[in-house]
Amino acid sequence: MSHVIRVHEHGGPEVMRWESDDPDHPGPGQALVRHTAVGVNFIDVYFRTGLYAPPQLPFTPGNEGAGVVEAVGDGVTEVAVGDRVAYVAGLGAYAERRLVPADRLLTLPEGISDEQAAGMMLKGMTAQYLLRRTYRVRSGDTVLIHAAAGGVGLIASQWANALGATVIGTVGNEQKAELAKAHGCHHPILYHQEDVVARVRELTGGEGVTVVYDSVGRDTFAKSLDCLRPLGMMVSFGQSSGAIEPVNLGILAQKGSLFVTRPTLFTYVAKRDDLVATATDLFDMVADGKVRIEINQRYPLAEAAEAHRALEARQTTGSTILEP
Repeated sequence: MSHVIRVHEHGGPEVMRWESDDPDHPGPGQALVRHTAVGVNFIDVYFRTGLYAPPQLPFTPGNEGAGVVEAVGDGVTEVAVGDRVAYVAGLGAYAERRLVPADRLLTLPEGISDEQAAGMMLKGMTAQYLLRRTYRVRSGDTVLIHAAAGGVGLIASQWANALGATVIGTVGNEQKAELAKAHGCHHPILYHQEDVVARVRELTGGEGVTVVYDSVGRDTFAKSLDCLRPLGMMVSFGQSSGAIEPVNLGILAQKGSLFVTRPTLFTYVAKRDDLVATATDLFDMVADGKVRIEINQRYPLAEAAEAHRALEARQTTGSTILEP
């Protein structure tokens, strides 16, 4: 008998229930995966609270995991029974076993552990598209990464550093500042103690940064715009502090003909070829030692609520995984 976490109504972490569930045999184009590790991301909180609408209630949260293929349906060519795989896919990852569209599965190379994969697929591929496609970071750029000690932040800081950029990052305390610094962030800014805009201007000789990567949302949006140089790009890819207020686009002209975009990973990897290319780039960066994946929190899958409480309280750093 397998088990899953189910959400029957939106609310706090306590609405996640541990229930029995046996997946069906995979249909055409599907694979049955037995999870060895499941990733936790802030998007899971958005679906649990109802900020993002799930397809239906009840639902099982989670978009990423790693494990072993137990069975495949008709027409599956991407993976075979026994393969170690990881994925970012639709809801349903908080489960011991689940069905996954086979074209979303990626076979793991020998140098990548299941835990690493579960802790990096969504966050690491997010860092890849942000740094290599949304704004293509080049040597000599100065970038600002909010939540630099978080899951995406630690990966993006290392990756941007490896690309030759100067990395400025915002963090909540001294411990997170040290962690960010150890992962490629040249200039951590303690946002509770320092004026972020003034400090960024000081670090850039008054010019501002080329690009801001902002997963915080409401609390940082206006300041992020003020940190940019003329023609700079504001990349808003999350809203952990809440939704951004409506914006008069005229502000972008006033502040230097700025660019603003709100991308999502799912758009960037919608095509199988893009998914494989994005993941391969990530695997290569990790295998080469340019990006380290920090699994700093582990919880039993049945205790997913505790993982959500820690995440929402900003008590976590790096990646959090659930262990089936």
